[in-house]
Amino acid sequence: MSNSNKPLILGITGASGLIYAVRALKYLLCADYEIQLVASKSTYMVWQSEQNIRMPVEPVQQEQFWRQQAGVETGGKLRCHPWGDVGANIASGSFRTLGMIIIPCSMSTVAKLAAGLSSDLLERAADVQLKEGRKLVVVPRETPFSLIHLRNLTTLAESGVRIVPAIPAWYHNPQSIEDLVDFVVARALDQLDIDCIPIQRWQGRL
Repeated sequence: MSNSNKPLILGITGASGLIYAVRALKYLLCADYEIQLVASKSTYMVWQSEQNIRMPVEPVQQEQFWRQQAGVETGGKLRCHPWGDVGANIASGSFRTLGMIIIPCSMSTVAKLAAGLSSDLLERAADVQLKEGRKLVVVPRETPFSLIHLRNLTTLAESGVRIVPAIPAWYHNPQSIEDLVDFVVARALDQLDIDCIPIQRWQGRL
């Protein structure tokens, strides 16, 4: 039984920090969500650069790849889409979803979304969430932000997009990189009313 009768779109761009996407996928699949995944063209290059891993292009092989990276061989539902397939189901507003999270999100993607451009399936799917009034969450992973970056992010925020920079907290006494990453992922999923990551939340001063 799926956690929801509507899928969540997971967009992954070529921003550094693919561990954020892997950890998000891990917890979502373990919580039995249906995920429609689309990775941008540059994501393939980032995997090669950061991990010396070749990400397959063919959707079925890519599904196996992402499940292996997340360490979740079974559970949930996962469908991967080629970045150039602008005729996919997630490219249409008639395909109902819980919303979309782009994690990590490059500044190039932010700029295109702010300008209303859709040059690939990821950008088209995000544009659809905006026009349909659905939830869209972006997790930018860049520093420092230029004035152009900030203006583009402001445009998205004014359009209803939730902006969750990849900035971890420290009050939960993190012991590993995964602890830091999981906090960011959990806060991003909070924006979609999804609570599936066991993090220590702030309880106030004792």
